[in-house]
Amino acid sequence: MEKIKIAWCQSSSQGSLVKNHLFYLNQCRELALHGAELIFLPELFLWDYICIEEKIHHFDQAIPLDHPCIEEYRSLAREFKICLFLPIFEKRAEGLYHNTILSIGVSGETLDLYRKMHLPHDNSFYEKYYFTPGDRGFRVVETPKLKVGTLICWDQWFPEAARLTAMQGAELLYYPTAIAWDMNEPDECYEDQLESWKTILRSHSIANNVFTLAVNRIGTEKHLQFWGNSLLSNPIGRVMEQLIIEPQKPIVEITLREIGEHRKAWPFFRDRRIDEYKGLTQRWLD
Repeated sequence: MEKIKIAWCQSSSQGSLVKNHLFYLNQCRELALHGAELIFLPELFLWDYICIEEKIHHFDQAIPLDHPCIEEYRSLAREFKICLFLPIFEKRAEGLYHNTILSIGVSGETLDLYRKMHLPHDNSFYEKYYFTPGDRGFRVVETPKLKVGTLICWDQWFPEAARLTAMQGAELLYYPTAIAWDMNEPDECYEDQLESWKTILRSHSIANNVFTLAVNRIGTEKHLQFWGNSLLSNPIGRVMEQLIIEPQKPIVEITLREIGEHRKAWPFFRDRRIDEYKGLTQRWLD
């Protein structure tokens, strides 16, 4: 049974694009030196979480896909023959921006580009102000060892997104996140929100018999406390690794054989009633 070493980095913003770039580049290098084959980073890892407020000057922080810092990650991937998953604030054109995952292959090439499909817009998460909804559909990235389904944060609350990604052959669902407690809310909300988040992630593993990885931020930015708790669950929802709210960068071995074994025992895809699901393409059944 071939084991695949995946790694991720849970940390807080260092306060600027330059500082974040150097910090995460060094983190990725260290993980690669310790044998990581695929490395996953948090949502918008190069920036503070700008969506706490609606400020037009934040658009100036977006970067194109050929930005010099991206080229350094490509060089790192080539040097260590690793795959990198970079969640970025993409400048596609003037006035057109996306919340994007850029997937980089072992030769430094672009493997795929996923643009966030579901965008939240509520107090402190004003993403519809900054980002254009994704236009590339749900994606699966084929790396030499693992098929990765790329989704982002708010996407995690929609089982349709996980299902459609798994149906394309994803073996691991990857959710970079920037999810936090609003410190203006009552403390008693915190545990319920965190438990809901962990439960929905594990449920995607169970319903689709795939690995699920969520990589969250930590730290305090204005009135948001990013709650960390990055986790990896296996194809029956068992948590293989869960962090708390400390900066960490674990390396975990996964075995793809688990997917087939669990799908034989729980054949959900066999038993789906696709002839009865037409209503799922409607907003609501009146």
